[in-house]
Amino acid sequence: MPKVDVLIAGSGSAGIFAATWLAIYNIPFTILEHRSGPLKIGQADGVQCRTVEIYESFGLSEELLREAYHILEVCFWGIDEDESGEGKGGIKRKSRAIDTEKGLSHLPHVILNQARMNGLMLGKMESILKEKGRWEDGKANGIEYGWSVIGLDIDEGKKADPGAHCVRVTAEKDGTEETWEAKYVLGCDGAHSTIRHSLEYRMLGDTSDTVWGVVDIYPLTNFPDIRRKCTIHSTAGNLLIIPREGGHLVRFYIQLPHGVHPKKVALEDLQTQAKRIFAPYTMDFAGVFWWSAYSIGQRLAEKFEKDGRVFLTGDACHTHSPKAGQGMNCSLQDGYNIGWKLGSVLRGLAPPSLLNTYVLERSKTAADLIAFDKELAKMFSRKEEYPGEFADYFVKSGRYMAGFTAKYQDSEVTSLATSTTYIATGITVGMRFPSAQVIRFCDCKAVQLQRVLQSNGRWRVVVFAGDINETTHWRSLNKLADSLEHIAQRFTLEGDDIDSLIEPLLVLRSKFLQTEQGQIPDYFWPVSGKWKIRDLHKTYIDDDHYNSGHGYAYEKYGVDSSVGAVVILRPDQYISKVTTLDDFDGIARFFKGCMIEQQTEIKGAVNRCSDKE
Repeated sequence: MPKVDVLIAGSGSAGIFAATWLAIYNIPFTILEHRSGPLKIGQADGVQCRTVEIYESFGLSEELLREAYHILEVCFWGIDEDESGEGKGGIKRKSRAIDTEKGLSHLPHVILNQARMNGLMLGKMESILKEKGRWEDGKANGIEYGWSVIGLDIDEGKKADPGAHCVRVTAEKDGTEETWEAKYVLGCDGAHSTIRHSLEYRMLGDTSDTVWGVVDIYPLTNFPDIRRKCTIHSTAGNLLIIPREGGHLVRFYIQLPHGVHPKKVALEDLQTQAKRIFAPYTMDFAGVFWWSAYSIGQRLAEKFEKDGRVFLTGDACHTHSPKAGQGMNCSLQDGYNIGWKLGSVLRGLAPPSLLNTYVLERSKTAADLIAFDKELAKMFSRKEEYPGEFADYFVKSGRYMAGFTAKYQDSEVTSLATSTTYIATGITVGMRFPSAQVIRFCDCKAVQLQRVLQSNGRWRVVVFAGDINETTHWRSLNKLADSLEHIAQRFTLEGDDIDSLIEPLLVLRSKFLQTEQGQIPDYFWPVSGKWKIRDLHKTYIDDDHYNSGHGYAYEKYGVDSSVGAVVILRPDQYISKVTTLDDFDGIARFFKGCMIEQQTEIKGAVNRCSDKE
């Protein structure tokens, strides 16, 4: 009977993201996937800005952006009416708007097939396993294809022992059954989750009688906005256009007449309805890549976990309509959330109680998504109460659809209650850390600060220290550096680099040309890595760049350079705490509340050089 630390049912977006985190933390895992190989054709394709940011944190954004269709504008089409409001027949463009509010992100909203999205992450996971010497050519390397999970049970006598492999999962392949024993199990196995059924958890919610068809086509048309994202409201019905990557393929979401049953819908029905909606424009199908029909259902699992050992993610615990483009995004962000927490617990860096925050955070996110999806579906399907109502709603909802409204509640890893929020008014505790342009001091490169926050398992302490050329600021920074170094030593595994768990990042408001490396405390350029070289890539300056202009990061983050601020960030880029530069005890208490102390005897400054090179 094989044993593994984490068993993941399903190799969809959530499962792959969780597994990639586990690879980063060097935790053994097994994915059981009923398909014979990786996903080849995915149904999801909307990639919100927040998801692109996450891919950037894994070093994958360039490839994603190169291949994807970029959504920059939305056009709103409605019934063509005369000045008195009488229908003239047909449709016309009523308005157009920017897709994503300016300044929300340095990355765009894009479209890329889920199979390719998953493939990029599988490639990342492979590179991590190879780097850690855990990849064997020709072997499964953590993913067992062709295995269908058929049952799960928890050993009640062992579940209280954190080290016990107390969960048994049975799967079948080609008539042969096998049982795995695991410390933790993730149910990433979709809307018909066997893991959820084994736990006897119900999906709560309902299904509407509104039926929609979805079809990927190669259109032959004279409709002028076929390569733009569009909503169309016509007398014949409603339709959403999503251009696809590659320059020719387009996806239609088509509202079908009342009373239609999804299982009785034929491709010809979708083609006929599309022609009616687009009239007087012509719409013929040169080819059809994929199509389906569905009833809108919004459901939420009654529980997301069992005994702190089994956790549900993605469609296994929440389902909704695809029109808002949130499904794949929400699912992969479930895996992104639980993965680093499992890695931290199994590596001995954090207590098992950390896993409770997954349910606290992601169950609320899922409930918010379903509430939004219901409202969007209602708005899309009903008649406008005033001209332009739907366009107004769509624009106002842009921040949500971009993925920037998730706000996590206070827990052991999020502490609004102990934060001093007024010193960084552009930062919201519990939300993702926004980006701003800064200059990397060691090589004068203009960079987005969020891009520095790579998904590698590190927490960050971002210090906004003002002007280091002012004596009071320099002294405050040095005192903070000494305190932070002692805190990092306490929680870092012995033998690991001082910045391997808690990484310091320094953002100054000094003049770039008036600053010298020797002014910066040693803690912000420690000796680390394979070659034990000083890492100079942790100091950034908010100043005018030779080529890229001024990023005004302090203004964007709402930080007064004469006061400064300290921002603690989780490994997933979410903001844990905002505090002052002299809150040494508060910072120490925060980390003590969510980490396991590794070294009780502090040896003094480590990884320092005898002088400033």
